[in-house]
Amino acid sequence: MLYNLLYPLSEYISIFNVFKYITFRTAYAILTSLALSLYLGPVVIEKLRSLQLSQKTKGYEPETHKAKEGTPTMGGIFIILSAAISTILWADLKNPYVWIILFAFAGTGMIGFYDDYIKTVKKNPEGISPKLKFTLQLVIAIIVAFSVIYADRGANSTKLTFPFFKNLIVDLSYFYAVLAVFIIVGASNAVNLTDGLDGLATMPSVIAFGTFIIFAYVAGNVKFANYLQIIYVPGAGELAIFCGSLVGAGLGFLWFNAYPASVFMGDVGSLSLGAALGTVAVIVKQEIVLAIVGGLFVIETVSVILQVGFFKATKGKRLFRMAPIHHHFELKGWQEPKIIVRFWIVSLVLALIALSTLKLR
Repeated sequence: MLYNLLYPLSEYISIFNVFKYITFRTAYAILTSLALSLYLGPVVIEKLRSLQLSQKTKGYEPETHKAKEGTPTMGGIFIILSAAISTILWADLKNPYVWIILFAFAGTGMIGFYDDYIKTVKKNPEGISPKLKFTLQLVIAIIVAFSVIYADRGANSTKLTFPFFKNLIVDLSYFYAVLAVFIIVGASNAVNLTDGLDGLATMPSVIAFGTFIIFAYVAGNVKFANYLQIIYVPGAGELAIFCGSLVGAGLGFLWFNAYPASVFMGDVGSLSLGAALGTVAVIVKQEIVLAIVGGLFVIETVSVILQVGFFKATKGKRLFRMAPIHHHFELKGWQEPKIIVRFWIVSLVLALIALSTLKLR
């Protein structure tokens, strides 16, 4: 909004020329969302506490999680508010990708809000049925996938690139929409599965969005895209501002979510973060790189799949002590802060590997 209002004035007042720079607006989007998150945090937490919207265990978590009962949940509300307001303030609102990503972000957030509502207000720890949740996610992902393809309208809109290879590009045609839907829904659920310890999903999300600031910026810059031999996506640079907004909002949320947490993000936060991450990857044509950047989320998801598959195949035996895998380490005796920090380190290493794909081709 500030870009649309103030940049045109640069013709008369030169200082407003800074608004044309994505780097400038991304930096201030980070600071704006961070400030909003830090301001809204205590307000939202107190409101959640007064409404008794608190964490409820399902009964099969490690024993240590019983102590977390009563901690306010649905804190993802102020992540969404902070990031959305900051994005609207600093992004070019004429860019269709801005509205597509905000739709994916807010839409899945509403699904998570409804799920959290059932868990807290209706006192059903299981939330809405998996079938209904998946169906709603699918509807939003389909709308987003076709919106991205329509907004691009270029020869590259259905192409899939492979990191570490210069010329390995596959045009999936109509099947690309299926892949895009899978990525968006998969990423949404993967972050949701990871959100099981204080700050465990928050910091890896911040790292992932911080990494995609760079991917979005170079994908939207024709010179950098050609130099780095990646697909040029006109307008994708504006997503750097959205990613920056989530970096700031995530850091602000972590202030309250760090161990021992004063608030949990709930499904309203985790589902929306994952869907937004998947949507950004689809728009900037770095779908496979997402599996590297978000490798921790992939590991958590795969651990659940392996656990269920092994349990069924062996008729009752378990591959891990508990899944997702962070619970396995809890039951092995690792202290929660140690698990969290080590998983953060893994996320950071994976982000560096993902960034290396820009040059190692």
